[in-house]
Amino acid sequence: MKVGIVLEWIADEAMYPEVLIKITLALLLSLIIGVEREIKKKPIGLKTSAVIATFSCLLTIVSIESAYLVPARNDINVTMDPLRLAAQVVSGIGFLGAGAILRKDNDTITGLTTAAMIWGAASIGIAVGAGFYIEAAFAVISVMFVVEVLAPILSKFGPKRLRSKEVPCTIILADKSNIADVIAYFDEIKMTVEHMKIRQIINKDKLIKHEMELRLSTTSEKPIIQFYNDLDALPYIESIEIEII
Repeated sequence: MKVGIVLEWIADEAMYPEVLIKITLALLLSLIIGVEREIKKKPIGLKTSAVIATFSCLLTIVSIESAYLVPARNDINVTMDPLRLAAQVVSGIGFLGAGAILRKDNDTITGLTTAAMIWGAASIGIAVGAGFYIEAAFAVISVMFVVEVLAPILSKFGPKRLRSKEVPCTIILADKSNIADVIAYFDEIKMTVEHMKIRQIINKDKLIKHEMELRLSTTSEKPIIQFYNDLDALPYIESIEIEII
């Protein structure tokens, strides 16, 4: 009985155009997010966004249509949520998004935006599959405006906290008395020490060195290579490592 109903639904050619339009629109909207991630060289980009949005749309269509394919019965009150299957996509996609979030050695968390974009790609598919075309398109345009237009503007002309950039830095000193000199130097060049960790290092010659792990923030437009050269010129610094985020 159920097989016959399914075959009857498949044979209904009137539904094909709408389904194809939904899947195509979900794919096109996901490409906007995917291209933006690809341009920024993020780990999850064009192909992943397209796959997530397209199949989320398909699952939503299947979920909605399947709810109406179940025949009514007089002896049992059968009720189905048209979006029950699609709802599982929202929670299931979290596992994929978690794979994009990385914690680096300097306690910097990266990949949060990419993980959110993955969740957004699934949302696009669900919205389009449920027939909310205008809402899905508006959501994509709004997010792209914030990511590509508003965020860069605030990073240049917004509050100091938004304009500052982080500079993780590791410095090796021979004398611990120079630790205060390093901190004073950063104050002089208007760099704020957000986080600092100091530890002793004993090399193979049994000499004690002092390692400073710093997370600095600055609003200066000075190139990182110039900052590196300035630190390298200080006589009490033996070794420098700078990371560009």
